[in-house]
Amino acid sequence: MNGKSFFVDLTKCTACRGCQVSCKQWHKLPAEKTRNWGSYQNPADLSFITYKLVRYEEQVIRGKLDWLFFPEQCRHCVSPPCLLSSEVKDSIIQDPLTGAVLFTEKTAQEDYANIRGACPYDIPRQDPITKILSKCDMCIDRVHNGLLPACVLTCPTGAMNFGDREEMMAMAKAALGKASKQHPDATLVDADDVRVIYLAAVDPKKYSNRLMADASSRTSPLFTRKQVLATFAKPFKMMAG
Repeated sequence: MNGKSFFVDLTKCTACRGCQVSCKQWHKLPAEKTRNWGSYQNPADLSFITYKLVRYEEQVIRGKLDWLFFPEQCRHCVSPPCLLSSEVKDSIIQDPLTGAVLFTEKTAQEDYANIRGACPYDIPRQDPITKILSKCDMCIDRVHNGLLPACVLTCPTGAMNFGDREEMMAMAKAALGKASKQHPDATLVDADDVRVIYLAAVDPKKYSNRLMADASSRTSPLFTRKQVLATFAKPFKMMAG
């Protein structure tokens, strides 16, 4: 499989939020108006103007209180459910060079509940005014010009990495072997299905209910109108002929 991938080593993440800030700076996104809601995580969730968010979780790990940090973003799925659920031509596209899943302004014509519901990680967000959908775009303009995504360039600990998919998979497997010596439950999360490969030190569900794909928790239709037509129109045409 070609294209590009991220490798995010959560054992090295210190929640400095450099990735979160650099994402906003590069995409010229405004800051969120927030309030104290009892967590260092800020803002509380992804939004139309926040593509990347470092999540904080307090968990008891082997009898000790620990903080788990998780920089969340679109996973750029190898076979994107959002693209499969799209009913508007060219509103969601997959870049042939990198594999990046990209939203266009035509997403304003999509059924937002349908697109968000199709995502097993609950990523897409909508502008309440324009109705356009947004998410991480892999800094596609930077990547096409030979630059690293802004979040990867900014990361001071080496937690975030980016490159050819085969290279990132090899790096992830090597890091897993090393991490497993200290963290017996370490695992690579959904590595075969996504282009953002996370190395989790413990059970992924302890980081967030969104780190690992959980299709059962989403409300997505079994078939979109486009899929129904594609599936059943051909037999009717044959009968009519």
